[in-house]
Amino acid sequence: MDAKRVKIGRDILFAARNELYMAMPYLDAALCSLRFEPSGDTTLSLATDGETLYYDGQFLAERYLRGSAAVNRAYLHVILHCMLRHLAKKRGHDGALWDLACDVAVESILDALAYPCLGTAAAPERQRLYNACRAERRVLTAEGIYRHLLRERLSEYELARLQRQFLQDDHGLWDRDGERERSRRQDERWKSLSGRTQTAMETVLAGKAEGGEAVLEQVRVSARDDVDYRAFLRRFAAPREVPAVDGDAFDYIYYTYGLSHYGNMPLVEPPETREERRIEQLVIAVDTSLSTSGEPVREFLRSTYAILRSTETFTRRLDIHIIQCDDQVRSDVAIRSMDELEAYMNAFTLCGGSATDFRPVFEHVAAAQARGELTELRGLIYFTDGMGVYPRKRPPYDVAFVLTEEPPPSFQTPPWAIRLVPELTERASRAAADWDEPLDAMPEL
Repeated sequence: MDAKRVKIGRDILFAARNELYMAMPYLDAALCSLRFEPSGDTTLSLATDGETLYYDGQFLAERYLRGSAAVNRAYLHVILHCMLRHLAKKRGHDGALWDLACDVAVESILDALAYPCLGTAAAPERQRLYNACRAERRVLTAEGIYRHLLRERLSEYELARLQRQFLQDDHGLWDRDGERERSRRQDERWKSLSGRTQTAMETVLAGKAEGGEAVLEQVRVSARDDVDYRAFLRRFAAPREVPAVDGDAFDYIYYTYGLSHYGNMPLVEPPETREERRIEQLVIAVDTSLSTSGEPVREFLRSTYAILRSTETFTRRLDIHIIQCDDQVRSDVAIRSMDELEAYMNAFTLCGGSATDFRPVFEHVAAAQARGELTELRGLIYFTDGMGVYPRKRPPYDVAFVLTEEPPPSFQTPPWAIRLVPELTERASRAAADWDEPLDAMPEL
């Protein structure tokens, strides 16, 4: 190994780190969280496992000759991968598409940062891809870009062309087999660092974080805890007796004692019912305004449909109201059985397309309760982008606003409302795996 090239590469990385820190002090902890090691046979560029940054001295020297901005971008590119927890999330995705989606997400941040140390603005071809992804989601997360690329069904040539546009580092060390526990620890460490960065940008260094809105948006998403949508739905459940043997409440000692001493006569019989938390009534409201109509609504309904198929979540008697509303209630369909639910999903069409006003749904539900309907309602789930007119008074049941994406920093939901930003497509896949049919067998919407 050429000792001179190793030293030159290390000096270049230190210089890049210092220049980035002077421009973006809110990234101080993250910028200093990787130790530098020469790559050897590991990579011909830059690579990280979340703990060490492996570098090739010749690669860095050639980039530095083109200008320090090229090295600064590459260094920050690697750091952002770690901060956004791309390394541990690779598992379960198509490797090539996930790598590209992560590179696009990181480069979209770099192209949005107005700092001279990062060079010029995005090329038109890169900007076209950003715009196409933003048409589906406001925040360009790796998960959202990955789904966009899946839908595009890229040819090998198109995939290679995009990879050349966004490639900066080597992802070969990400989430390797046999190192799952180490990857988990690294992911927890970077989650903590992302949280510290978010806090710094929002408080102490708020005045010095100008131009870093793109970083803050993505960090908010990455630091967010994963949401189990099935468990979330169960918070609207109430205790109910169901016909089943309750093993926890049955004492097998007295049962076997009676059998052995009194001639096949047990002293106690197994209980025929047990208490479980089940949902009896639920209102699902869908914002069908122009800002949310289309594929996001269908993703949400696919996810919810898969969970509603679970017999452990609902009682045998269903009472689900699916309401479509923009600035007025457009449709209210009552579902009484799983067959009706499946028929509704097969024939589902969106109604509306105007502005967003949440109040008509709550007024509609209040009128139904006044008529003696929905007397057991414990929760209402409202799927929306969150931008609309909220009711001022808290209703007599829990309300959750399931948002299409992470909202901007200025966004505020009412204090009585639950705010949820799940990755619905992944949750649908997991929910569908819990019952025997694959997700592909679900009805097309």
